[in-house]
Amino acid sequence: MSRIAVAMSGGVDSSVTAALLKNQGHEVIGITMRLFEPHTCGAGSAVYDATRVAQQLGIEHHVADFEGPFKEQVIDDFIQQYRQGQTPNPCVCCNRHIKFGLLLDRARELGAELLATGHYVRKTVDPDGTCHLRVAANRVKDQSYFLYTLTQQQLVQVLFPLGEIASKDEVRRLAEQLGLAVAQKGDSQEVCFIPGDDYVAFLENQEIATQSGEIVHVNGTVLGRHQGSHRYTIGQRKGLGIAWREPLYVTAIDAVQNRIVVGEQQHILTAGLLAEAVSWIIEPQTPVFETTCKIRYRHQPVPCRVELLTEDRCRVLFQEPQKSVTPGQFVVFYQDDQVLGGGRIVAPYDTP
Repeated sequence: MSRIAVAMSGGVDSSVTAALLKNQGHEVIGITMRLFEPHTCGAGSAVYDATRVAQQLGIEHHVADFEGPFKEQVIDDFIQQYRQGQTPNPCVCCNRHIKFGLLLDRARELGAELLATGHYVRKTVDPDGTCHLRVAANRVKDQSYFLYTLTQQQLVQVLFPLGEIASKDEVRRLAEQLGLAVAQKGDSQEVCFIPGDDYVAFLENQEIATQSGEIVHVNGTVLGRHQGSHRYTIGQRKGLGIAWREPLYVTAIDAVQNRIVVGEQQHILTAGLLAEAVSWIIEPQTPVFETTCKIRYRHQPVPCRVELLTEDRCRVLFQEPQKSVTPGQFVVFYQDDQVLGGGRIVAPYDTP
């Protein structure tokens, strides 16, 4: 049996992960990351709940203070991208730099051979040792989109015990059967550091300037004014406050000119995209290949052609035009049920 560190957030998923591994006979230790609530240790906090579960299970428990790196590499990056008119996904950055970077290093320092998390995703290994990241049995909760930056070296060192469990209800039943104190705890919010999921309030509390600017139709007509470009995202229809003969959508955010560009539905359809900071779990064998991709977390994979431009840049052409390609989000490539890799979306691309 192995010495396994479990990333314990104090939630149901990570608690069940720790309990399952302990029941399998492994030597389990828990590690809770302190990211943005360094002084909160009362009932309901991640540290408090994780400590309770660790005590229940009779396992060693550690707290890792990553507040500084988390602020620099996740929160500050999130704010900066909004300043640039982009719509970021901080969970991808957190997984890359914090959970499977600093936390994995800390697990090894504590003598763990493996790091386990409560992510809904599966890992398989070929006879030659090649690791594959695959979508979870629970397709509704699947989190493979957020983990495309994992490398072969990292995948060898991680486990995802919940990947084969078909539903969140089954996980909760396991938590109850195991007598875990957090069995009825609610799911965490979408972005952990944004209270109430209120992006606008969070950004304005972080001194994002609320500067009024023009709302402009794609034909150049000025239709109104906005109260801060950070209040908008590509594809947005509601809340524009503009009377027009057809529904209008945000088609672009021009941070330099402080303009929001809007247009009819056909103007949010795009033939493809350009991506940078591209990384691969499974290296492409040819510079041009056919596969499928997701351009945001809840997007269904669509057929596309990938053209590698440089080592870490690519062009993606969709089989059918897609709505709301959003700079700052991520394109993730799939072959059947496995993740090949992905990158950050730089801009939409329309064929000449």
